[in-house]
Amino acid sequence: MIGYYVHHQGRGHCSRATAIAGRIGTDVVALTSAPLSDPAFSEVITLERDDAEPEPRDVDAGGLLHWAPRHDGGLRTRMAQLAEFVAERTPAAVVVDVSVEVTLFLRLLGVPVIVTAQPGIRDDLPHQLAYRAADAIIAPWPAELYQPDWLREHLPKTVFTGGISRFDGRLPVSHPTFATDVLVLTGAGGERGGPHPATTLADELPGRTVVGLGPAFGTWVDDPWPFLCSARVTVIGAGQGSVADAAAAGRPAVVIPEDRPFAEQRATGNTLARSELALVTSSWPDAESWRSILDTVGDSAPAWSRWQTEGAAERAARAIEAVAHR
Repeated sequence: MIGYYVHHQGRGHCSRATAIAGRIGTDVVALTSAPLSDPAFSEVITLERDDAEPEPRDVDAGGLLHWAPRHDGGLRTRMAQLAEFVAERTPAAVVVDVSVEVTLFLRLLGVPVIVTAQPGIRDDLPHQLAYRAADAIIAPWPAELYQPDWLREHLPKTVFTGGISRFDGRLPVSHPTFATDVLVLTGAGGERGGPHPATTLADELPGRTVVGLGPAFGTWVDDPWPFLCSARVTVIGAGQGSVADAAAAGRPAVVIPEDRPFAEQRATGNTLARSELALVTSSWPDAESWRSILDTVGDSAPAWSRWQTEGAAERAARAIEAVAHR
């Protein structure tokens, strides 16, 4: 049996874990505080939250960790749950996506750990501790397009899978019912103040159709695949899941990186721009820019195959099984 720790921020970690777990040839138990229910997992163990205290104290342990608030009851219970899981279930390995503290704690319990890396500036001590402790590292992007300096020390145990999409293997389903000129997808991570600028875009582009899906519009859709395949252009942030899903659909995309810790989305945006896979902008385009984008985007598909989404989840599953079977 393999354990799979899934961070509760946003929905991208859950989508990636589900895509990978469904391709692992043994039982996979999810460990998470996120709402997660999927047949890819044989069981889901709900962990206590560790971020409920209104005034957390000494959260980084003097710079050694990222999140370990002193005297936090939720954190104490959470770690006890993980220790109980290891003691009673003796997992062959545990995937951690993502947490420095969980990685180190599991390794101290003697469990082989596979860590999911993320883009951005990860040269700080906590990240490097986790990467050194890991038995293997999954980098969910193509090695040919992005190899940050902070990962070079760990290359011998790193598997570059390509972008991992929940839609890997699905056939395109373009249909007039879902067609739109501009499709705007927002995720569940991060915070946004005020209305999304896309809410007025249709008025600024007469004769063009605009559809917004996601929490920012109050229109969450569990399966946006037909919208992705049918849109003339899709607007996304630079989160790993969003980019991989857009790449799997193969349609033109406008990518607007959002502010995230460690400049995660900025790094991905820079990679996409440098590789000419998407139009990357630092802010929301004005109406004139949108008209230019729609006039020039055409119907040509970008070279999204370079993001290597096809078979990426399978490659991650094989890397995990390799550690578990040692």
